[in-house]
Amino acid sequence: MQASLDLADAGFKVYLVERRPSIGGVMSQLDKTFPTNDCSTCIISPKLIEVAKHPGIEIMAYSEVEGLDGSPGRYKVKIRKRARYVDETRCVSCGVCATKCPRKVPNEFNRGLDARKAIYIPFAQAVPSVYTIDREHCIYFEKGKCRACEKFCENKAVDLDQEDTIVEIETGAVVLASGFEPVDPRIRPEYGYGRYANVLSSIEFERYLSAAGPTGGHIQRPSDGGEPVKVGWVQCVGSRDASVGRDYCSYACCMYAAKQAVIAREHNPNIEPSIFFIDMRAQGKGFDRYYERAKSEHGVRYVRSMISRITEDPVTGDLEVRYVDEQGEFQVESFDLMILSVGFSSTPESRALAERLGVDLDRFGFCRSREFDLISTNRPGIFACGVFQGPKDIPDSVAQASSAAAEAMGFLAEARGTLVEE
Repeated sequence: MQASLDLADAGFKVYLVERRPSIGGVMSQLDKTFPTNDCSTCIISPKLIEVAKHPGIEIMAYSEVEGLDGSPGRYKVKIRKRARYVDETRCVSCGVCATKCPRKVPNEFNRGLDARKAIYIPFAQAVPSVYTIDREHCIYFEKGKCRACEKFCENKAVDLDQEDTIVEIETGAVVLASGFEPVDPRIRPEYGYGRYANVLSSIEFERYLSAAGPTGGHIQRPSDGGEPVKVGWVQCVGSRDASVGRDYCSYACCMYAAKQAVIAREHNPNIEPSIFFIDMRAQGKGFDRYYERAKSEHGVRYVRSMISRITEDPVTGDLEVRYVDEQGEFQVESFDLMILSVGFSSTPESRALAERLGVDLDRFGFCRSREFDLISTNRPGIFACGVFQGPKDIPDSVAQASSAAAEAMGFLAEARGTLVEE
């Protein structure tokens, strides 16, 4: 979004291609941001609106880049616009279709902690604010009957005959900002994620903290709905771990765990947070001060130890944590809730996109950049930013997006001069 706004403000026409039904990425799922504890939605919503209203930006959501031809400065991009089965020009986001839809499916925005309908909008502030039919779970596409959404839509926006369309656009430069996905916590099976109800991933806990989440911001144990008191965090799950092929630091996990612990205590002062960590990487402006405040002002307990395993009491649902403390003593401690601070991973879609565009990736699936030129790729006129380039937090992602936009502007100016000479 930041790269698009910078380029559009400079007078360039921007096509913002988004694979999901809405722009916004993972940030739209967060409750607060560190180190200021500002509301994530309050930060991202104005950007969403600014992008949506900018005359120089054309949002192509629910679309994917399928190919790139031509030469730098004269690229032709092939884009597949996937069928929403809803006419974007007619839908007014009234929500009647969703209320009438009989099919409920796990809500991926809330990480499967609640359900959504087969016709849905990802979240309340979604841009574009248009409903999408999930063909995989729609009764009509399964059995050839239902059509409740079509019947009750007064604007006649539902179009069950809609098909994918291929669009070709001409562009001088490309900025890749395809983001990331949280590492699947099952990568460390000894922690019991997916087997023990009270072991959550950090992004799931974000949704519990959010007032717009599945519990309205009330922190509770998934197993019995009770209020947890002892809550623990395990750091570096899927990061800094050569045994699972991810020996890189995901950069933001130390700080988001501190933030979650602080916010959890604000929600419920009875919570006793403990963070099990290897070492603290508070590497941004004000981050170390935030870490120190978490300990001194908010009662967050830090234990320098790598958890060996987590087991569950099948009767109570309590979690038994085994570790060696800083004195070298073996400890067994019981917790009501355990949060796995998962790292950042490149997505399969990002890797496939890079392959289609001929962009080199490193062994972890992030963009391979030139030394001291992190936004560059091996192809002239194609730039990278955000976590697609490598793990980083929100401020660094935004700064790098502006850098990529500036480089693209410079490249386009140079390419324009070359074309005029030709």
